[in-house]
Amino acid sequence: MPNPSNFHMPVHMIDLIRKKRDRGTLSEAEIGFLVRGAASESIPPEQLSAWLMAAWLNGLELDEIRALTVAMRDSGAKFDPSRLGKVAVDKHSTGGVGDKTSFLVAPMAAACGVAVPMISGRALGHTGGTLDKLEAIPGYRTALTLDEFEAVLQKCGCSIVSQTPALVPADRVLYALRDRTGTVESPGLICASILSKKLAAGLNALVLDVKTGSGAFLRKREDAEYLAALMVATAEAAGTRTVALLTDMGQPLGSAAGNWIELMECVELMRGKRPPESEDLRQLSLILAGWMIYLGGQADSPEAGSSRAEQALTDGSALRVFMEMVAAQSGDVAAFDDPSFHKPGATQIVEAWESGYVAAMDTTMLGWAVQRTGAGREKAGEPVDPHAGIVFHARRGAHIAKGQPLAKIYATSEAQLAEPIALLKQAIVFSQGSPEPVTLVSRIFTGEDAEAFLRDAVR
Repeated sequence: MPNPSNFHMPVHMIDLIRKKRDRGTLSEAEIGFLVRGAASESIPPEQLSAWLMAAWLNGLELDEIRALTVAMRDSGAKFDPSRLGKVAVDKHSTGGVGDKTSFLVAPMAAACGVAVPMISGRALGHTGGTLDKLEAIPGYRTALTLDEFEAVLQKCGCSIVSQTPALVPADRVLYALRDRTGTVESPGLICASILSKKLAAGLNALVLDVKTGSGAFLRKREDAEYLAALMVATAEAAGTRTVALLTDMGQPLGSAAGNWIELMECVELMRGKRPPESEDLRQLSLILAGWMIYLGGQADSPEAGSSRAEQALTDGSALRVFMEMVAAQSGDVAAFDDPSFHKPGATQIVEAWESGYVAAMDTTMLGWAVQRTGAGREKAGEPVDPHAGIVFHARRGAHIAKGQPLAKIYATSEAQLAEPIALLKQAIVFSQGSPEPVTLVSRIFTGEDAEAFLRDAVR
């Protein structure tokens, strides 16, 4: 006769949905069940979607977030960078419009002796995706095996890839569902998604760029601060030295927002050009790379790391590393020197409709304008147009006269010009007085800062 004391109640997904719906806290075992079911696709997407919405509405406790992060990290294969003989450091941004720092910081840090194994994602909501941008390069392969990933890192010092089917499979499923179910803007879900990918790369250290402002997933500063502290504390608890920088996303970063045009903006910076509209992109990239180089043991301070990064940018070594990485991942580097390669289906200049200072931008709305040009996707798996996007000629704080070029829109077709133009006109506000300047990096969280912040935070 079975012994009732040895019987373990099975876990049912419907119970986990109800529990989170009713503001309950899932145990580590229950979260493990959910993650395994997501990875194996044995839990139907409608049930995962229901749980995601319950988690979005009611939030996740710290213990749930840490359990979710670790379970997702361990849901598939993991990369071991120890054979590289270098400290492995990566950077991740929570997402923004025109946010293309990865293409600068990875080669700068690699040129300074740091290994940069970067596992990135695709467009999510109103923000662009690093992989979509890289795949604008003819032939560039984002889906490498772990052995291929290691080979590129050995040769170039950095590699930017997608999640392979074997790497963090649970996040691949949940990431796509979040994009389609309106559950992106959740600190706990964002934290687990980002860190599961980063920690699966076996990182020694991680630099986080947490956006705040009108183009961030979390617009309120207090929400962005909470996410920054949460990610630092979670990653540090998992054994990875981590720092988070709170940075401005009150306007697109740099001048270009799209796929190919963002890559070209970065390549031009690596070729030594310094257009004023790209200066915020250049400065933020140097700050982020400085922290990576410092945490990678190649500088005595973040400031010294930034100086080394700038040297790599100006002497051409960052450009050399970037082009080597592109070639090693089967990308056609000749496209960067071919002016005829960029062939958008339709273009239009948008002129300023009044004179004044560019006072404010609804950057999320600008992100949707970029998406509607054809540069983004509405459904998972949809193709994106590598040549679509928007180049912004006027930055926040600039004075512009009525009739001057404000932006140039590249669209897939003539039919896809009207909506981006309408959104752009809604998103940009002019004033007669100059707006107050905004600090590019407003706060930095280290491990101790994060723990202290979370102790005092009331969520």
